[in-house]
Amino acid sequence: MRDALLTPVRRFPWATNVTLYGCLFAGGDLVHQRFSRKERVDWTHTRNVAVVAFGFHGNFNFFWMRFLERCFPGNALRPVLRKLLLDQTLAAPLAISAFYTGVSFLEGRDEILQDWREKFLNTYKTGLTYWPVMQVKQTHTSTHTCAADSHERMISHLNALHDTQFLNLALVPPLIRTAFTGCCGFVWATFLCFSQQNGDGTITAALDWARGVQHSRQEQTSGTDRAE
Repeated sequence: MRDALLTPVRRFPWATNVTLYGCLFAGGDLVHQRFSRKERVDWTHTRNVAVVAFGFHGNFNFFWMRFLERCFPGNALRPVLRKLLLDQTLAAPLAISAFYTGVSFLEGRDEILQDWREKFLNTYKTGLTYWPVMQVKQTHTSTHTCAADSHERMISHLNALHDTQFLNLALVPPLIRTAFTGCCGFVWATFLCFSQQNGDGTITAALDWARGVQHSRQEQTSGTDRAE
């Protein structure tokens, strides 16, 4: 079963990864619209998001990950951290900029840089808390240890660093790395679509919006109960 699923990935890695990436971005937009409880689905906006994801994000991430792997091969801590640093300082700003300007261009806006100017910095900061933030697993150690054991524990603590991109670069095979990024990007795409339509690029605005949606649903439920 596993081999059957991975066969098209091995034979057509670019097409499989890019297609999945675009579909997940489009799905993120539909999820946002679903939670917004719009009367009708804005298929035009979903199409625009899908075009940007297919045309840029999927292709860029596929070749970008291959480039990083060639420059810094292996899953050791040092090359993984180098790849992570480059990914967040070069690729992330470019991807966010492409999303805001690309969707604005496809929507036919007169000022395609407006969303980018207003929301890029906040979105980039939010991305830094989602993609590269590392959590260190703290473990209790005995005070009666030698220097060699302390060094080994320090290396163990560093290897315990984990986050979305760290796991991607350290554990996921390059063959499906773009697809894994796309799965994580599903959540990120939902946030981007919210920020582009309703938010300002901050997680606070997203949480306030989510609370407002929940409150609206509770009011509708209460109104229905009273009517009955």
